[in-house]
Amino acid sequence: MNYSISTEQINFYQENGFLIIEDFLNKEELNNWRNIVLAAVEDREGIKIPGSMIKTGEDDGINEDAEYFGKVFDQIINLWQTDENVKKLIFDERIGEMAALLSGSNGIRPWHDQALFKKPWANPTAWHVDSSFWSFDNREALSIWIALDDATLENGCLYFLPGTHKETNFENFGIGKNMDGIFTHYPKLASINSVAAPLKAGSCSFHNGLCIHGAGPNMTNGFRRAMTCAFMPDGSTFNGKQNILSDEYVSSLKIGDLLNNENQNPLIYSKG
Repeated sequence: MNYSISTEQINFYQENGFLIIEDFLNKEELNNWRNIVLAAVEDREGIKIPGSMIKTGEDDGINEDAEYFGKVFDQIINLWQTDENVKKLIFDERIGEMAALLSGSNGIRPWHDQALFKKPWANPTAWHVDSSFWSFDNREALSIWIALDDATLENGCLYFLPGTHKETNFENFGIGKNMDGIFTHYPKLASINSVAAPLKAGSCSFHNGLCIHGAGPNMTNGFRRAMTCAFMPDGSTFNGKQNILSDEYVSSLKIGDLLNNENQNPLIYSKG
């Protein structure tokens, strides 16, 4: 695993809100990740999140048009909670250290993992920010996005709007059908040139949870599969949004409480 992070990479990430790391996984590691993730997804039988009966592509109350968004990508969340092999991958301290270095955090907790699979001919993913959905407000939260297949301009690789993590906020505008919908809320950011992030299988990117990003359509008859994980800096507190938390856990929280439940979001890396 190519997990070393240089000062130059940290500076680039802090300035632009994203970072591409080529050849993050070697060939053997890539095959291992791919086999484990695909098996875990198959075992879930389409269930989007543990504890729920909602299947990927069905109305989850977040997007008003389930048919359209069901053809953007298949999203299977928190595979680590239902598969021990995925848990070992996601809780790798080396990945936690990378996230801590880039974000400047003293400790890192996984918020949630998700398999994101664009099927053949899938719809684009409109510009959005991630952090607005989550149950905590932390400007240093970030995600890793690992390509299990080559992510190309043709099959729906990510695009970023550099520097936008410095301008956006935690208000949740959702993800609409129209690529330019987010600029209704951030009109000044529409003038920024996007940066495409095609990745070879086994390469990865990190992006800040407030960096505006999206993905193109899949214009091919093949899959574009990725495994991702969002990371929460240690010390983050509950903001009142449920997101992926269970009803039982949310009922035990009040706004401002530390999100430090080791069963839900364990500390996988700490400088101390």
